[in-house]
Amino acid sequence: MRRVLYLARHGETDWNRVGRWQGHTDVALNDEGRAQARALGERLRGLDIGRVYASDLSRARQTAEIAGALLGIETLVVDPDLRERSFGVFEGLTRDECAGQFPALWAAYRGDPSHVPPGAEAHEALAVRMHEAVRRAVAVDDAAPILIVSHGGSIRALLARVTGVMPPPLPNVAVFRVVATPEGLTEVTLL
Repeated sequence: MRRVLYLARHGETDWNRVGRWQGHTDVALNDEGRAQARALGERLRGLDIGRVYASDLSRARQTAEIAGALLGIETLVVDPDLRERSFGVFEGLTRDECAGQFPALWAAYRGDPSHVPPGAEAHEALAVRMHEAVRRAVAVDDAAPILIVSHGGSIRALLARVTGVMPPPLPNVAVFRVVATPEGLTEVTLL
């Protein structure tokens, strides 16, 4: 069975606006993020989306609730495995603050992102967690397309695992169309 899924990054938060690493920190959408979530719902109208899934972090959950309401979908499935990667000691800091407070750790991470800062989730663990969450979502018996609202780092890790190529950083409410088959996730297209 083939199933279409749409992977969307959440709308903007105040931390996005200033370039803070959010990770597991639960930061809500700002006014712009709520407007982006409404625009996402409008953009996806007419695609016959039957279910909406979201990370348990409020920025993704709020985006999914707003977009889902515009799609006429009242029930939201919340899955903590769709959440963003923990960034450990970098969480809550800007890139400049990371470089200033943790110069050696920042240099190692910038040189090779597999060098995670203390307390951060490894890239491969994130990719596996996301892949399992998406497999559970597409395993439901109906064939209707689904919307999954997650986070930039999480979506990029999943798509890198699937395609072998790391996508560039994603703007808020970027959307990928992906086809799920019994063989795996294919036909990845940025909309």
